[in-house]
Amino acid sequence: MTYSWLHAPAAEVATTARTLLGWTVSANGVKIRLTEVEAYAGTGEDPASHAHRGPTPRTEVMFGPAGNVYVYFVFGMHWCMNIVCGREGEAAAVLLRAGAVTEGIEIARERRANASDRELARGPARLVTALGLNRDANGTSALDGSGPVLLAPPSAPVDPALIAAGPRVGVAAAHDTPWRFWLLGQESVSPYRRHVPRRRRPSTLPA
Repeated sequence: MTYSWLHAPAAEVATTARTLLGWTVSANGVKIRLTEVEAYAGTGEDPASHAHRGPTPRTEVMFGPAGNVYVYFVFGMHWCMNIVCGREGEAAAVLLRAGAVTEGIEIARERRANASDRELARGPARLVTALGLNRDANGTSALDGSGPVLLAPPSAPVDPALIAAGPRVGVAAAHDTPWRFWLLGQESVSPYRRHVPRRRRPSTLPA
């Protein structure tokens, strides 16, 4: 199988992110239709990208091959999942921000206890929880069935008129870059929250 975005350069990650809207991601008995994504480029021009300063043991998966999964831990409690894109050696990834559960909803409800159906995968950490994934998915292919995640295209491309764009959510750097994309009219799209820097408490030590 081959898809055009697999061969697109990292600099075109925003286009790749838009392309992935409407695709489905499946794992552990649950399938989710993607309704919101965010693009991150590791080309040295996107300080919000984990790979902005080059490869590290954590981010080397972002440098290829495209179609692999990049999973990272955030806030000491949540897993988030990205799809790697860009040519080999060029870091880029699309964060899977939110989606609607289309299969396995009872399983997703068990994993996301007390959540309403629209909240089951409404946010990147919730999406990963609904799919029952963790660090074990990191570096595996999302396309060939060899790993726990399977990414598949819709039966027909999403109408571009249904796609909106805006600032990314919760990032400290380049937060106004309009690389968050979502499908209009979808309840599963997460609410926008701009990053607010934490203020340091004033020192109580004597001068």
